[in-house]
Amino acid sequence: MAGLSLYFEDGHDDLDDFGFDDYGSECDGIRITAFLDAGQDNLTPLGRLEKYAFSENVFNRQIVARGLLDVLREFSDNENDFISVMETVARMSEDGEPTVRAELMEQVPNIAMFLHENRPNFPEAFSRYLVPIVVRYLTDPNNQVRKTSQAALLVLLEQGLMSKADMEGRVCPVLLELTEPSSDDDYKIEAVAIMCKLVTMLTKDTVEHLLLLRFCELCSDVRLFQVRKVCAANFGEFCSIVGQEATEKLLMPKFFDLCSDSLWGIRKACAECFMVVSNCTSPEVRRTKLSPLFINLISDQSRWVRQAAFQSLGRFISTFANPSITGLNFCEDGTLHEIPKISSDHRHKVTTSNSSNSRNSFIDGSPDSLIQPRSEQLQSTSDLTGPPSHHPEGNSSTQPKEDGISLGQPKHSAPLSRQDEPHLDDPDVQAQVKVLSAALKAAQLESQREDADESFPNSHSLLSQNVIPQQLLDQYLSMTDPARAQTVDTEIAKHCAFSLPGVALTLGRQNWHCLKDTYETLATDVQWKVRRTLAFSIHELAVILGDQLTAADLVPIFNCFLKDLDEVRIGVLKHLYDFLKLLHADKRREYLYQLQEFMVTDNSRNWRFRYELAEQLILIIELYSHNDVYDYLRQIALNLCSDKVSEVRWISYKLVVEILQKLYACEAHDLGLNFINELIMRFCHCSKWVGRQAFAFICQAIVEEDCMPMDQFALHLLPSLLSLSSDPVPNVRVLVAKALRQSVLEKRSAYSDELEEALSELRMDKDRDVQFFSTMDPNRNVMDTSALI
Repeated sequence: MAGLSLYFEDGHDDLDDFGFDDYGSECDGIRITAFLDAGQDNLTPLGRLEKYAFSENVFNRQIVARGLLDVLREFSDNENDFISVMETVARMSEDGEPTVRAELMEQVPNIAMFLHENRPNFPEAFSRYLVPIVVRYLTDPNNQVRKTSQAALLVLLEQGLMSKADMEGRVCPVLLELTEPSSDDDYKIEAVAIMCKLVTMLTKDTVEHLLLLRFCELCSDVRLFQVRKVCAANFGEFCSIVGQEATEKLLMPKFFDLCSDSLWGIRKACAECFMVVSNCTSPEVRRTKLSPLFINLISDQSRWVRQAAFQSLGRFISTFANPSITGLNFCEDGTLHEIPKISSDHRHKVTTSNSSNSRNSFIDGSPDSLIQPRSEQLQSTSDLTGPPSHHPEGNSSTQPKEDGISLGQPKHSAPLSRQDEPHLDDPDVQAQVKVLSAALKAAQLESQREDADESFPNSHSLLSQNVIPQQLLDQYLSMTDPARAQTVDTEIAKHCAFSLPGVALTLGRQNWHCLKDTYETLATDVQWKVRRTLAFSIHELAVILGDQLTAADLVPIFNCFLKDLDEVRIGVLKHLYDFLKLLHADKRREYLYQLQEFMVTDNSRNWRFRYELAEQLILIIELYSHNDVYDYLRQIALNLCSDKVSEVRWISYKLVVEILQKLYACEAHDLGLNFINELIMRFCHCSKWVGRQAFAFICQAIVEEDCMPMDQFALHLLPSLLSLSSDPVPNVRVLVAKALRQSVLEKRSAYSDELEEALSELRMDKDRDVQFFSTMDPNRNVMDTSALI
């Protein structure tokens, strides 16, 4: 409230009763509700609230509005008083000063949450008193009040505070009224925007019964292009909510009109949401109607429309993905998994039992009977095709996320039919597809191929495929053409790289030949951001292609990325384990010789590179034999333990522990003992205290992780650890105390007497932290903190 005293005019004495010494500061501990305290007016707190809530001084009324939540808390113990306060709030909402109304509306979400938490006491208060205010302010003549009300409404919905009855009975009717043809332009544009934001928070029934038809009308608003633009930008959300039937019956005609709108910004918005719309349609509509429509956008006269279309091309292609073709499922955790193959005997039984019904459905023209249940549908591969790009109109390029593909956020998916996919002889295709007429299918595919050839004569030069319309693939492959960068987008190659894993998944490994040349072109692109994108996604592409294609086509590119700039190498490094585990053991072993190269970076201050290496090595240990781990990874780990950056050293100590655990798990005791002696010489006898501290930490971690038999620990490590109990540096003794205490808890040490003696001395240490970590009750396995008092 700094500076609010400037609003006061001479002669106003009302605020004297607030008890404020300084009106200009809220940071000094002043309560906003101080006006409720007893003053010289002999009024009750409710009377004082009434006085200031309707004071002639605007600032008084603003203060009351700003402190309403605290006021409610003070009166929440008495139901009658609480109702009186809510009645006061309702009357305040009619204040003639816009700033007061705006202040009040800003408090509504907080008040609503308070009422929700105290719902048993005030079950109807929110619906009775606050909802009418929110709804009325949606039509307030003041722009600031309307905006505040719209923002509050969104918060209430996001928090689940508004009931379905209030939404359908109060909010939606107001939005419908404001979007009438005769409504004021400003009100109408605002109402359309808020309607589109609300749709994702409403139920399907509410959207279909109350808002869908009005939305369709608004898509055709001839007079206000702003309305059509808002509708186009949010078209995908409506499709996702209402589903396939309503999308194809009611929304698709409107989408076609918007895609051919005279305003390029509207066509651009359609291109940006094309993938979401496609996911809400059947494969037939996607192939026969949406594909030609998208081709129109990708060849639009406006560069900005073409740019948006090319950026969305890969995501649109990904909607054609079918697990029966790809052999892979995109899971909710963001990973790809192969679909288990059906044995020939089981496939025959399933085919026999289902063949008659499936064949009849196909002949009758009812393909829906073969559509997969929604629980089995492929999650959208849009996350493999890069993030959606949005940029202001007029910008020459967009800035998508540089770290490659984004996994773990599956989008909406549409049912994927098996009348529309080829490769009937593929063993991964589900059994039900086999009942279809092969001849009819072949004729259908041949017809589609001929149509594609007529539209794009150059398609004869490709190895053909039938998973997606050929013209879409042709356009995608052209994204590496330098001419596209000049006429469409200077960063179009990067968008192509973002999309490639999703496109590869859609086509399936049997059609990798269609993308191989494009991938190699991108992998040698002069822009390091393009190569970086591929480096971050090469492990996912390896899953899609399988071990044979990975070894033949990806390993050479992977090797090139290993020698690239640090900005590219980090993409490989972050998923090094994920890639190596997909290789055969002999091919994987070749990389042992190259792991040391990750220690060298373009910039020695890039410590996060070395930190990432240590984290990956912890995972990679399981992929190699104990001899390989000892011969190759041990020395890297020891070098990382001597890093100048503490974060790198600490993660490297954990790596050392994992190596030791590997050696003892494989019963390589001789190698384990050699490694232990090396640790003692390097760390326990180190002249620098950080080395001795590291040894104590490693010993503690060994005991906690149970990396080796306790008798072996007591024999080979404990004597050296005990020697550090009198180290001159407190930071070393603290970790020694932790390690020794952990050793005592194991109760298997042959050195229990020496342990107890060392801990006794540490409990009397002059450093309080050392005392704390050495003081404990062994019988209860908890620390005794009484000694610290």
